[in-house]
Amino acid sequence: MAEKEEEQTAEGGGKKKSNLLLIVIIIVLVLVLIIGGVIAALMMGNDDAAESSEGAKKELSAAHNTDGTADEESAPARVSDSSLTEVGLMYPLDTFTVNLLSESGRRYLKVEINLEIEGEELSPELDTKKPIFRDIIIRILSSKSLEEISTIKGKEKLKEQIVEELNMRLKDGKVKNIYFTDFVVQ
Repeated sequence: MAEKEEEQTAEGGGKKKSNLLLIVIIIVLVLVLIIGGVIAALMMGNDDAAESSEGAKKELSAAHNTDGTADEESAPARVSDSSLTEVGLMYPLDTFTVNLLSESGRRYLKVEINLEIEGEELSPELDTKKPIFRDIIIRILSSKSLEEISTIKGKEKLKEQIVEELNMRLKDGKVKNIYFTDFVVQ
């Protein structure tokens, strides 16, 4: 009878060891997956944010000498507070709905744009050339893919391209900036 008890305790001890080993292996695998996921997310994350924060640090360190005073030559051009709060005349455009450039053709962009113009003298010229400007904007928007316009940097490039194309066709003034008041991708 003593022999049966020894066999049962030996079998039970073996099961405990194998269960413990299985739990340890599962925990290690879960930790490896979590760490791999974090690394992948960081590598595939938004590089624009990292670039802009590094650029800001470089500008800040270049703008200050070792004694803490600003260096006039190396300091970046400072934007005055009034230029951020002052907005020029706005010229609203209608809503644009275009298909984005894609293989499936199933993505579309709905955007509403306001033009910031230099003066009132430009408004009549914009009224007469409105169909031309709508055509230009539609062609530019429909030539973009989702990847190109989904980042902040992509939207800024899109704005610059539209402003440049519109200003090439204006005589009485220029468009200073454009503002997206509605921007929906589906």
